[in-house]
Amino acid sequence: MIDDAHLAHGLAGDHLEPDWPPLTVEEVAGVVARIPALGSLVSIDWRSPRPLSAAALATTSSGRVFVKRHHRSVRDAHALAEEHRFADFLRTEGIPVPRVLRDGSDASAFTMDDWVFELHEPARGVDAYRDAFSWSPIGGVRHARAAGAMLARLHAAAEGFHAPQRNTHILVARAEILASPDPLTTIASQLPVRPALAAYLGERDWRGEIAEAIAPWHSHVATVLAAQPPLWTHGDWHVSNLCWSGLDDDAGITDVLDFGLSAVTFALFDLATAIERNAIAWLEIGRGDVARHDLARAIVEGYRSVRPLDVAQLHILANLLPIVHLDFALSEVEYFEGITRRRDHADVAYHTFLRGHAAWFTGLHGQALLTAIRGIA
Repeated sequence: MIDDAHLAHGLAGDHLEPDWPPLTVEEVAGVVARIPALGSLVSIDWRSPRPLSAAALATTSSGRVFVKRHHRSVRDAHALAEEHRFADFLRTEGIPVPRVLRDGSDASAFTMDDWVFELHEPARGVDAYRDAFSWSPIGGVRHARAAGAMLARLHAAAEGFHAPQRNTHILVARAEILASPDPLTTIASQLPVRPALAAYLGERDWRGEIAEAIAPWHSHVATVLAAQPPLWTHGDWHVSNLCWSGLDDDAGITDVLDFGLSAVTFALFDLATAIERNAIAWLEIGRGDVARHDLARAIVEGYRSVRPLDVAQLHILANLLPIVHLDFALSEVEYFEGITRRRDHADVAYHTFLRGHAAWFTGLHGQALLTAIRGIA
């Protein structure tokens, strides 16, 4: 049964009953027992409001642990292990990532009935944005600059990681459609193996609607995206996935969290995603100008302090930003249509997220943000 006191973040900045039931004491005790060094479960201390899985911080007789549970239709053990290998590699390269915990057979994903679990050491520092909704802006320019610099460090480290593309499209931030010279044909080619997405798109003029959304932008980047060096990227660089040394403006990042959306894309894709996630208050779009030019500039400036970006790359970044969400928006449509069976949420992903966010950039405020990015000195 779902705990009525536990609510998840909704798509409109509201709180809703979660799609996935919260973790129970029995479940957490069972998965903790897979790693004897953890001892026995003492308590569940906090349940995450993030809506796409169930997660919690727990105390065991040996200390604290972070527990996350996925339905096997979203993540099987193999797909979860892909994320863990990337996180483990970054950790060895000096990126502050909480350690993935493994059992005696070196497994890091634990299947029980219809569920797949993962365990991590708790993050260090202050989870300053723990209650922040996705697409809510960073608290200030200094945090934005720190986030940009850490993303650049992650990209530099990730250059040494080589692994195949993720084995799933569901809730991962891939970019094959975006980087294709013909996105509509690429979508059509994927539909036979993505039946839930095919069912949703089959009820509408998706070719016309998606073409209208991406046409003002894709032509400007079609010839350059395929040439971008492939790179494993984070895919969800929002401040709620970072922990900090404190709450003050000059706090540093102590840990990088949640590689659930990670995939093979390219560096500018991840940087554009960071701006889209952190510098535009999408949930407040009704009030007019929701773009934070100062935060967007600070993210880029922080990034450039570690990895140079030339003028041509800044122009690619600006042209990419209005459509960087294309693949992930379709991934969410597939998830809501085929797994949670929430047509209302699939409609938000398709109309508000995919089409609406792209359309916003055709207006005065969106154009001003793109001009500001192109003009960063």
